[in-house]
Amino acid sequence: MSIVVNLRYTGVNGNAAKFAQEMETSGTADLIRAEDGNLRYEYYVPMKDPETVLLIDAWKDQEAIDKHHASPMMQTIASLREKYDLHMTAERYISDDAGFSAHDSSFIRN
Repeated sequence: MSIVVNLRYTGVNGNAAKFAQEMETSGTADLIRAEDGNLRYEYYVPMKDPETVLLIDAWKDQEAIDKHHASPMMQTIASLREKYDLHMTAERYISDDAGFSAHDSSFIRN
């Protein structure tokens, strides 16, 4: 099992992209990637919405997320969200570990 959280950061004047860039250049994103239980931490910009940044954040389990939320990095993230005046939406997904069905796999090009 793994848990994937999709966070959408939205701002104005490119602030969401500036936030993601500062997370990367400050080393904060790399520190999160190095946390025990982190499986993925990547930022993306939707092609039709340049004022939004999507963060795909995946964790081994809820315990790993809880440890991350208790870490000092959360204060850094919160401060940067305030600095760039960002608003957020979140979606949470839990993997079923079953993988793709044979039918679904036919649509995946390896």
